[in-house]
Amino acid sequence: MTLVKFNPMTQKIVRSNAIDPFDRLMNDFFSAGNQQVNTTPAVNLIESGDDFFIEMAVPGYQKEDFSIKMENDLLTISTEKELVKQDDMNRLRSEFEYGSFSRGFKISKKLNTESIDAKYENGILKIKLEKLEEAKEKPARTIQIN
Repeated sequence: MTLVKFNPMTQKIVRSNAIDPFDRLMNDFFSAGNQQVNTTPAVNLIESGDDFFIEMAVPGYQKEDFSIKMENDLLTISTEKELVKQDDMNRLRSEFEYGSFSRGFKISKKLNTESIDAKYENGILKIKLEKLEEAKEKPARTIQIN
């Protein structure tokens, strides 16, 4: 008997000559998720009166895992992390996904690229860029007519 099914992970049709469909189903179930993936983390861009923030949701990392570089007008945030496999454990299923990503942001000339602060806390990487004085919002003022 030949089984035919679509594997959404690989986007391929899989044909199998497995005699027992249940064995094939269990093998597929327990082997899914054991791949390293490349993902792009979700980002929030926030502007306040004097500052601009980039928040990136990246749980499961340590601050040492990140590389943040500023070159010309491009701020690049990247990381690469692999799951450390322990030989003494027999994993039946592993869904922890670690991989690499690199994300670049074109930084406005109105932001101070010499003073960038980065903090990683509770799975959120938060980067603070200060606005240059000429880019800060000025309070409304009344103009006298002569």
